[in-house]
Amino acid sequence: MGTKRRKLSNPLALAVMVLLMEKPMHPYEIAQTLRRRGKDTTTKINYGSLYTVAQNLEKHGFVEVAEVQRQGNRPERTLYGITDAGREEATEWLSDLLAVPAREYPIFETALSLLGVLHPDEVTRLLEERLTQLEVQVASARGGLEKLYETLPRLFLVETEYQLHMVEAQAEWVRGFLRELHDGSLAGVEAWRRFHETGEIPPEFKDVEERHFEK
Repeated sequence: MGTKRRKLSNPLALAVMVLLMEKPMHPYEIAQTLRRRGKDTTTKINYGSLYTVAQNLEKHGFVEVAEVQRQGNRPERTLYGITDAGREEATEWLSDLLAVPAREYPIFETALSLLGVLHPDEVTRLLEERLTQLEVQVASARGGLEKLYETLPRLFLVETEYQLHMVEAQAEWVRGFLRELHDGSLAGVEAWRRFHETGEIPPEFKDVEERHFEK
């Protein structure tokens, strides 16, 4: 099962459609509501871009102008409402995102894929710095989550739980990788060191690369 290619791919568009299922709103109210509910931790929310998102949704028939409000000398405000096509699109899109694991490209994975250019001792120092920050994030997020549990049903906190779990998992992986760097048990670490001492690619690295990419 693959994800369907959608007319709009900006996750903010999905958040807007889901929110408009509650009632018609203008972009500023949408932004304020998403921020008030803490959705800005999972979706990049920019007030200016919300207007563009709303206009694109209208262009594709997923939302429509429900009302134009005018109050005295204030600029008019356009309220958008969800259409039947928008409800269907939002439901299908959300279902796809929940059911089908998408290949994402986190920047940390990019850095890990290129870390050989740095000396292993430097990588150790940098990852120790990262681990310290991750542990602070975990402690802060766990404390915040416990307080939120006191006032909100868990249903509304599942994305925060997931974020915490992912940070904890990353911290655990970094911790284990650092142990291997410290005790020298990481396969290839000596050749890695030799590369930085001599400037020459070790033969075993060349052999691995050839075997890995041979057809």
